[in-house]
Amino acid sequence: MCCGSDSLLFLNSNSMVTNQLMVRKMGDFDVIQRTKDGYFESNSLLSQWNNVKDNPRRDMSKYLSSPKTIEFINTIKSKSQNSEVGDYQVVIRKHGKPMKEGGRSKDEIYMHPYLFLDFAMWINPSFKYDVLKFVSDQMIHFRNLSGDAYRRLATQVQKIVEKSFMPTAMQKIGEALNWVIFNCNEKEARNKFGDENKQNELYQFEIKVADLIDDGFIKNYDSLIRYLRKQYFKHNKPF
Repeated sequence: MCCGSDSLLFLNSNSMVTNQLMVRKMGDFDVIQRTKDGYFESNSLLSQWNNVKDNPRRDMSKYLSSPKTIEFINTIKSKSQNSEVGDYQVVIRKHGKPMKEGGRSKDEIYMHPYLFLDFAMWINPSFKYDVLKFVSDQMIHFRNLSGDAYRRLATQVQKIVEKSFMPTAMQKIGEALNWVIFNCNEKEARNKFGDENKQNELYQFEIKVADLIDDGFIKNYDSLIRYLRKQYFKHNKPF
């Protein structure tokens, strides 16, 4: 692992101003993590577990009221060095919203990353392997790097297109990048592909394109689009 666990689990909010919800894999289940602080939404994982036939049902209130959980929450509070948060919240509950057909949507319960990992292993001790593997990947790290690289790319694109064309140019370039790396351009594609290798590939490719413009190999918008189209066929249709 190239970076320590703290740099993986506690994301620098300055690297990406806009918070995103990442969908990641933990074994057979999807987990949701927000990029601004690394917190995980735990109720969705619990629902997935309880919806599997023959799985023993788990109850969130039992976990949160457990003396061991309360002790661990207090430990996280006392040992946390996150100076950006005053009254440190280890568990953040967002109440469900009213639904058109009646009732309310489920509450969202965001947990500090360390507590979430403990929670996942509480649901099922056999999760331990999946949890440890999950922690070791750096997908969120590369997602933030790719965001920074995209801004660097935009700075270089400004050199070869008219100012009035920049919004359109970056929209088209963003679509092309999605096609090259993810072979699709569905909404929020970058967030839906919770894969470390893909996020790293996107980061590296954005840096490469920015360097090609900076070094004068790509001189205008048309040549940039031709290059991206060529890379799409090279990545996704090699034969």
